[in-house]
Amino acid sequence: MTSTLVPVVEHHERNRVGRDFVVGDLHGCVDALRFLLREIDFDPTRDRLFSVGDLVDRGTQSEEALALLDKPWFYAVLGNHEDTLCAVAEGRLPRHYWYGIGGAWGATVPEGRLKLYARKLRTLPLARVVGSGAERFNILHAEFFGDDTTLDAGNFDEDARQHLLWGRELAMSMGESHRQAGLSLTYCGHTPMRQIHQIGSQVFIDTGAFGPGGKLTIVQARTAHRWSVTVEAARAEGAAEMALP
Repeated sequence: MTSTLVPVVEHHERNRVGRDFVVGDLHGCVDALRFLLREIDFDPTRDRLFSVGDLVDRGTQSEEALALLDKPWFYAVLGNHEDTLCAVAEGRLPRHYWYGIGGAWGATVPEGRLKLYARKLRTLPLARVVGSGAERFNILHAEFFGDDTTLDAGNFDEDARQHLLWGRELAMSMGESHRQAGLSLTYCGHTPMRQIHQIGSQVFIDTGAFGPGGKLTIVQARTAHRWSVTVEAARAEGAAEMALP
């Protein structure tokens, strides 16, 4: 069960000394991340990297992606794939369901280690809020219908939680963007896009890193700066030997 001490929404002060970046769904594509961090000249003493979730499954480096949670410069929100891992580790969901959505790597992970991962993942919030006023931006996994005040309150019923983790209404043009009135710029992933796409207040930055022709994308928050690379191109440039900060 989720601890009551874990914040559903976590707030962060504006970064006054460096830059803030947001990365799309990693899905175990850590080599692409290594390459992009070098491309943006990421400084771990000043810069921060926020993640829209789905660190694991589908790619080949899920455990390496989970190790990012120990980095002091890395801030993730819970994605639906992490939530599924937790449900399996907690005995609430059969393993074959997880394997069917890309979690087959977990078949070789000892039960004890899987439970350790789940405990760590259960400390992740559903949303992060950075800064305030005109400088504010939000990070969440899938979609959110509501304003900043509602997001800040974090009193999400099961329907709202499902939207935060699994929702595709907005991305599939079935949700009304005016329901986001009063919501600050919000970065999210979950639904792969050919390129970054903004709908209402939400910016979808998952460009399908794990799939054929897909790329991992990083954006510099509240700017037009963005970088993308395929896993294959990153590895061709020696990304597997590049050290993470």
